[in-house]
Order: sequence, then C-alpha cells, then structure tokens
Amino acid sequence: MENGIPDSQNPKPKPRPIVRIGIFLISHNVFFSVICCIGGILALFLLPLMAKNSYISENALMPGSANPMFSRYDTMEANKLVKDIMSMSLKPEETGIEIARLLTQRMEESGVEVYHHRFHEKISQFRILHFFSDTPYTGLLLQNTSAIHGINTVGIIRAPRGDGKEAIVFVTPYNSTKIELSEALSIGLAYSVFSLLGRVTWLAKDIVWLAADSRYGEYTSVSAWLRDYHTPVFNGPESKENPTTGAGNTDVFRRAGTMAAALVIKVVEKHEETEKDTLCIYAEASNGQMPNLDLINTVHYLAVHTQGLRVKVEKVYCLLNLAWLQVMGQILESVSKVAKGLNSQWKFGMPAAEYVDGTATLASSLYYQAIGVPTGSHGAFRDYQVDAVTLEISPRGFLNNEGRRTEFLLRGGRLMESVVRSVNNLLEKFHQSFFLYLMTSPSKFVSVGVYMIAFLLLLVPLPIAAAALYSGAKNLGSNLTKENQVPAFSSTAKPGVLKSWRWLHAAKVVFIIHLWATIVSLLPSLINHIPEMTPTNNMFIWASSSIFILLILYSMLGSPYSYPTTSGCQNSEWATLKSVMIAVASIGLGLMSIINYATAQIGAIILVPMCLLVHPLKLTGRSGNSKAFSLIAFNLVVAMIGFPPAGLALIKGWSEGFGAVNVGDFWIWAESLWAWNSATYLYVVLIHFPCWVLCMHILLHPC
Repeated sequence: MENGIPDSQNPKPKPRPIVRIGIFLISHNVFFSVICCIGGILALFLLPLMAKNSYISENALMPGSANPMFSRYDTMEANKLVKDIMSMSLKPEETGIEIARLLTQRMEESGVEVYHHRFHEKISQFRILHFFSDTPYTGLLLQNTSAIHGINTVGIIRAPRGDGKEAIVFVTPYNSTKIELSEALSIGLAYSVFSLLGRVTWLAKDIVWLAADSRYGEYTSVSAWLRDYHTPVFNGPESKENPTTGAGNTDVFRRAGTMAAALVIKVVEKHEETEKDTLCIYAEASNGQMPNLDLINTVHYLAVHTQGLRVKVEKVYCLLNLAWLQVMGQILESVSKVAKGLNSQWKFGMPAAEYVDGTATLASSLYYQAIGVPTGSHGAFRDYQVDAVTLEISPRGFLNNEGRRTEFLLRGGRLMESVVRSVNNLLEKFHQSFFLYLMTSPSKFVSVGVYMIAFLLLLVPLPIAAAALYSGAKNLGSNLTKENQVPAFSSTAKPGVLKSWRWLHAAKVVFIIHLWATIVSLLPSLINHIPEMTPTNNMFIWASSSIFILLILYSMLGSPYSYPTTSGCQNSEWATLKSVMIAVASIGLGLMSIINYATAQIGAIILVPMCLLVHPLKLTGRSGNSKAFSLIAFNLVVAMIGFPPAGLALIKGWSEGFGAVNVGDFWIWAESLWAWNSATYLYVVLIHFPCWVLCMHILLHPC
C-alpha cells in the first residue's frame, strides 16, 4: 500500500518504447526472421537495379583534356622491339638474360635510369607467423645450389616538373624462359610509351617501368620487387651482380617517389569475333580490396570515348543461361513498365538482358572479393595501399597481321599515355571516390551503403532469435523449478549455481568448440612438415587429428550432453545452447563484414538459415507430421551443404563435373587461401566450421 492506495490499484509503469519494440520482436521472432531473410535475399538480387552510373569524382583527373602525343613513329619503335625479342633463338636459361640485356640497351639509349632486380622462387607453405604478416605470399626462399633466379628490368624517368616524391608505375609481365608474341607486344607497347614519356616536359611524377620476369609467376616477381622497394636499407647501397655485363660490376637498387598508381599491361590473343579491340579490367586484390573507383572510371572513360575500345569486366558466364534468372529479369522489366505507366518520372527496372548480365557481373565481383585471392599482379600493389589495375588488351584480329597490329598498338599506346596524363594531374592520392563497391558492369557500381542492406537484413534476425530462444528456455526452466518445487539453490542440479545462470554451460560448450577450431586452424602448419605427403593424405591426417583433439577436449572439459541430466532440463538446455551459438555467429559475421564484406555475405546466405532452423531431430520426429519431416529434410540438406569440404565438392562438381572431385581438393583450397593470407580461411575455420559443429550437436541432442 502506498499513500493509502492499495497496490492492486496502483497503475503499473509502462515500459519504454524501445523495450516494447524489443518485446514485440521477440514474441514474433519467427515471422520477423522469415521476412528479414526473404528481404535479404531479394535485396541481393535487386542490387543490379540499384546500381549507379559511374562518374569521376576527382576533377583534377581531367581525362581526355589533352590530345595524345603517341604517334605511328612510336608504334614503329614498338614493332621493332617486338621483332628483336621474337628473333631470339636461345636456350631457355639464356633467354631471360638476353631479354634483360636488350631492354637495358634500349632504356639506356632513351637516356633513363635502368637497373636489374634479382629474386628467387618462393615456396608457399602453411606458416603460422607468415599468415599474420603485412604482405601475402611470403613463402620461404627456395634453397638450392644453382644460381637460377628471376631478373626484373626496371627503368626510371625522373619527372622534369616534379620533386621526386611521387611516381606512376607500369608493369609488363613476361615469361623469360618461353616468351610468347603477346608478351613481346606488351613489352613493346610499354617501351614505346615509356620512351615517349622520357621526352615530354609536362611530367610532374616519376615514371617507373617494371618488366617483370614471371618465370615463377606474375605475382611473385612484382611482389618481390615491391618488398625490396619498400624495405629501408641502412647498410649502404645494395650491390648486386649485373647480369648484362658479367661479374665484377654492380647494379644498385634505385627508387622513385611514393607510388600514386600502377598499371599492369597485358596483351592477349583471344580470337573473339568482335568489331572492336577489347579491354578487360581486373581490379580485385587480396581480401576483397579494391582500388579507388576513380582509377577504373578514368580508364573506362578514356578507353571508350577516346580510343573506341570495348570495355568489359569478368562475369559468371554460367548464370547467363539460367532460365529462372531470365524469368526474374522479365518480371522486373514488366514491373518497371507498369511503374513508368503510372508515373513517367519513375526510373525503376531495366531490360531483362541487362539485368541478367548485371547479375552475372555482380556474382563475379562477389566471388573474387570473397575468395580473397588477387585476380592479377596488381594485387601486390594494394598490399602497400597503392591503387592498381590490370589492363588486359586483346585485338579483334590476329597479332601476326602487321597492319592490324600497328592500329592496335596505336590505340593501346594512346590509352596508356592518356591515363598517365590524368594521374599526373593529381595533387594528392586517390581519395574522392569509393574504395568499397561492387561492379555490375564496366560503367555501373553498387556502393557500400546499398549492398550492406542485403547483409544487414540477413544478420538482424540472429540476435532477435537468440533472445527469443534464451527467454523461452529460461521460462521453461523456471516452470520446471516451480512444478518440481526445486529451490533457487538446488542440491540436485549444481549447488550454489543460480538457475538464471544455466547459459554458462552453453557458453562453455561454445568456448570449447571455438578453442578446438583455433587448434584445427593451426594444424596444417604442422602437417605440412611431413615429407612426401599428397593432398589426400594431408586431408586425412587433418580430419583424423581434428576428431581426436575434439574427443580429448570433451574428456577434459565436458561434452555438450554432460549437463543437465533431467529430460525437462535437456529440453531447455539445447535452446540455450542454440541461443548462445546464434549470438556468437552474429558477432562473427559482423566482424567478418568489416574485413571482407563479400565473404560475410556469402557466409550469411548459408549460415543464417542453418542457425535459425536447426532443431533436434529426436524432438522434431515426435510430431510425426509432414511439417516435421520437411524440417528434418531441410536440416539434413543444409547440414550437408554447410559442411565446408562437402560444399566445395558440390561447387566443383557442378562447375567441372563430379568426376574431377577429389578428397584433397579442400586441402589445396585451404593451402592457397593461407598462401595469400586470405581472411576467408579464418572465417571458414574459426566462424563457419564451429557453428556447423554446434548445429550438429543440436541436431543430435538427446531430448
């Protein structure tokens, strides 16, 4: 009683609006989860509709503002160098030295600085410390008694109007042991542009040309040079044997300014039946890093509007023939026509063919960002925060046609010169445009503020479902306590432990599983030291040792089924375990979205339904109706797809045929992710795999 008023007549204080919203969402969590999951999937498929036309944010770039100086005289110089390279009939071990000698001679005739950079082959292995290093692909130096090494030829033009603090880099990879005509054309094209830039007076940034010896791989040669370029030297100048003049001479490693941008130039012969020469842009680097969008937009604008090239980006071609995707595009096209009929200013929708093409391009952008492996040697520059792209130019005819080759070189040279002019105009680093985006076409993109909507819609149901499960398990436990008249501090359960603290057992189980996953993630670094092992044997040892360690942890710290013992408590215990698992999964996906959005998005599509719908098979089977059997079938299917090795096998079997599937494929895939320091490896082993194991515990729970 308060102020003479009975307590029963005192109005209860209303909860705050945010509390009422939380109670409403928890009480309707199933409906809310279904709506959000469907909305997240639909939002992902609607991303091509929400793509923006690309534009150049940095006004200082001024693409196409000056007429190119590259002329047919420069193409003659390029053709002459190509003929000199292809006329070499040497042994493979002599070809690399002779090409380096020829490039040195031509650069010295142009009056620029030139030196050679030697590097050895690297072997990539599972190494614990190397995974957390700053640069990927840091393997061990291949030790042997021979003096075989790669030779990068590097030329530097000092800008007449610059202070030496900034530089623009060209890269032309070539296989020095067996050079092809397309690689010789790449070198000739870069040399002709480089020679022209050595004569101009408007340069404000140094120009560096790296003729990368790719006998050990394109990325290895570029990464080795960048590592030495950014490594300070405190013991005086580096002295190395000059491979072009013999022993006794030195070749000092020289540096230019901070790299403003880098262009990797590759000429390929694809024999496509097109009316125009084609430029394919590759931009994805390690862990989903992308260059500033202004660099891609500048290249695209100059290629299309000044040189008349057909520009394209990679796409998943198998999606172009999917019937359901074409039907979805037709539906969206029909909806857009109806919307336009209602209001002519509504610009919703696009043609069905354009939607299918944009979806295939978006899927490719998502895949390459999620896998975390660079699509070219430009990825080595992004590891040092340098904006770089690979420009793969292919002619519409054959490269051995002299007339067609001259026209092709003229367009390619003018494109490179124009891009250098634009980047040369920058007064500061690329910063105006986007670094987080997805491409739907060479001229359209989806920014981070748009594509995060699809991910958040998938992620939001997880904490709501976790709260609903925990509150339901708590109410069930309290009802059982009242019915059985068990006191708050019960001697039958665990003395001194509050009933509201039952979640601590579930938290301990989740901690054990994630501790086990951490140990499993480090096992390959030990298994890799076993000599003469095949990927299949390595995979078998990895799996068997993982199971053995899990059994040891269960015997030491307890299994998920060791507590509690009564059937009523077991019914509440699996729900508590599921709520803690879902909460941890939501945290893991949220953290992964910061590191690599694409990995988190693809992971959420698989992990969220698996976490939300997992249910003990024994408890579900008691119902005996069709709905229960449908839930059991769904759980089994998702459990199979969600198992990482099985999921990889299904993807490979779908794309290449199930005859090509091997047990050791997952080991090879994991080893490649480790070699590239891909955060996808950490996601799969530390987030996805533990959640899958916990889901298996819930499915097999003895309710």
